[in-house]
Amino acid sequence: MVGILIGIVGKPNVGKSTFFSSITQHIVEIANYPFTTIEPHLGTAYVRKNCPHTIIGKQCNPRNSLCIEGTRLIPVNVMDVAGLVPDAHKGKGLGNKFLDDLRNSNALIHVVDVSGTTDKEGNIVGPGTGNPVEDLEFIEMEIAYWISEIISRNWKKVSRKIETAGEKLESIIAEQLSGLGIDENQVFLALQKASFGPVDQWGEQDFLSVARELLRISKPIVVAANKADIADENLLNELRNKSRYPVIPISADYELALIRAAKAGLISYRPGDITFKILDESRLNEQQKKALARIAIFMEKNGGTGVQRVLEETVFNQLKMIAVYPVEDETHWTDKAGNVLPDVFLMPQGSRAIDLAYKVHTDLGNNFIRAIDAKKKLILGRDHELKDGDVIKIVAR
Repeated sequence: MVGILIGIVGKPNVGKSTFFSSITQHIVEIANYPFTTIEPHLGTAYVRKNCPHTIIGKQCNPRNSLCIEGTRLIPVNVMDVAGLVPDAHKGKGLGNKFLDDLRNSNALIHVVDVSGTTDKEGNIVGPGTGNPVEDLEFIEMEIAYWISEIISRNWKKVSRKIETAGEKLESIIAEQLSGLGIDENQVFLALQKASFGPVDQWGEQDFLSVARELLRISKPIVVAANKADIADENLLNELRNKSRYPVIPISADYELALIRAAKAGLISYRPGDITFKILDESRLNEQQKKALARIAIFMEKNGGTGVQRVLEETVFNQLKMIAVYPVEDETHWTDKAGNVLPDVFLMPQGSRAIDLAYKVHTDLGNNFIRAIDAKKKLILGRDHELKDGDVIKIVAR
């Protein structure tokens, strides 16, 4: 897979597979026992943006995305991995495999059982018995321990390089973590925030401090507080108060139920809608009516099921991605074949016109002359910073 990859993490049996199914609309094996998911599931989810075709007044012809009634659905890759248990970094459960599966993730969605109906190992217990705050902390620590152990390998030899050869600390650590997609700038930022002693005397706490900051910078986390439909409000509030990350209450079960009902033609609903509409009440039995009534109450309280909101919080607010539309005809917003707004790319905030050129094709980047803002009809230089929703023509030799 290429592009953005979001890892779905959490201990066993918290609803990760249901969450994955609800955002990809694929049905994976779902069961109430630990380690249902062993091999990582890979799928495609979609984030939403208003499509610029509504501005030009012509229907778009998407090639790498979808468009439904003026909403552009932009694909992102998601991966549901095996559940994590305490001491996973030491190989407990499926820990080593879990952590290796996360290497290429750009961000993590941590699914937490906010109802407290699962213990540390992922076994079903009475409501409120489990501790969602502890679950949040131990997952972060397991991943941090994993990163710290990679940094600490052959540290005496590594630290001598810094002392004798004058190599930069951030360069050395970035080299060790290159397999995790962590770059030198991210290491530099983490070192500014971490607490540590002299490099040649680093111990477990020094490595761990750096690793925790690296985790927050290189793989931002959003907490999906799942099973919020059956959770005690106090547990949810405690999780919000003690989390370092955004916490969004969700019900993956409700989202999946709505998707299935919509596919069956019982309701009108699209992922991310804040409500739904029953199409033909006569087709519903009493049990279905009661279930939909409960879902409607939850959605009114929370502004939807929360599932799509988690995904878009991750992509747009944590990864800080913008949507940019490259075209070959700046007047009609088309490619050479006349397709209107055929492509859209998610790019990091701060991306420049030259970055878009290389994103489209290496030759465009190598032969870049200028760019044109198709909305404003302005000529742009290579270092012009792109904005969300830009429609851009690249002019090359």
